[in-house]
Amino acid sequence: MHRSVSWAIFAGLAAFVLLQGVPVRSGDATFPKAMDNVTVRQGESATLRCSVDNRVTRVAWLNRSSILYAGNDKWCLDPRVVLLSNTKTEYSIQIQDVDVYDEGPYTCSVQTDNHPKTSRVHLIVQVSPKIVEISSDISINEGGNISLTCIATGRPDPTITWRHISPKAVGFVSEDEYLEITGITKEQSGEYECSASNDVAAPVVRRVKVTVNYPPYISDAKSTGVPVGQKGILQCEASAVPAAEFQWYKDDKRLVEGQKGVKVESKAFFSRLTFFNVSEQDYGNYTCVASNKLGNTNVSIILYEISEPTSSTLFQEETTTALTPWKGPGAVHDGNNGTSRRAGCIGLLPLLLLHLLLKF
Repeated sequence: MHRSVSWAIFAGLAAFVLLQGVPVRSGDATFPKAMDNVTVRQGESATLRCSVDNRVTRVAWLNRSSILYAGNDKWCLDPRVVLLSNTKTEYSIQIQDVDVYDEGPYTCSVQTDNHPKTSRVHLIVQVSPKIVEISSDISINEGGNISLTCIATGRPDPTITWRHISPKAVGFVSEDEYLEITGITKEQSGEYECSASNDVAAPVVRRVKVTVNYPPYISDAKSTGVPVGQKGILQCEASAVPAAEFQWYKDDKRLVEGQKGVKVESKAFFSRLTFFNVSEQDYGNYTCVASNKLGNTNVSIILYEISEPTSSTLFQEETTTALTPWKGPGAVHDGNNGTSRRAGCIGLLPLLLLHLLLKF
């Protein structure tokens, strides 16, 4: 009974000293000695140590005006606070699973010769960054304005940066919670990454997809020459968001899938017109039209006739090739050019005769 009353009186006196801000007596400024400020991450354990000596008769740890431990006796109800050491040289407690509300001053109070003295340590709780709010994916027409938001929490306050995820993008596009883009272009479409960092843990990142809508433009279309009776292909390529729809016309007549001898094949970014057996009626001017909800564009492509190579043309080409001396790497050239040419012609004569026999 006497011991409990004595501890209660000491604890109450220690709390009074703490609240009134009574200074440590002159000559005892280093006693008792607590730790420097303690920094831990949220969820970790914090150990608070106080160095003492044999002059100490009573000792306690306090948090603001609340008594946590007095000697070996626990005064707080928080199960996370435990006594680690109570020896002649050290008095220490541990706070497990630390949270932000644990941050603040802690006081080691001792009694020697009936004089209470205190020493204070500040607990700093660091918190990993967390993105708590970010803009949703957005679709915008080319030339419009957008504003992206990324809000993050943490201790210390995290640094927020925005980056455009694109092969052509260089560095950060914003070092703020907000990213503003005015007069957006199709080249600025894609994903934008928000990163929040404060060196407590690895940065956290979230992404926002920005879709820029724009009308079609023809990127590639070429006229094609095909002999009669052969297969011919006309192709039209267009870029657009949303993807373009394609239509083909000859004069004022629209060509549709299933038309005899013609196949119309359209994908997201191109359309192909295939003629399986080109006739004289197929030659002419064709119009490819690409359109979406923002507009349309068209281009004219010509399917024209070319002559099919004849057997005499092929024979002339083959003869020219055979009579041309090889001048590639490794060829041996004699100083007597006339002798070399005559020898080459004599050697090729049997080949030419054989070729004529096979032709006729």
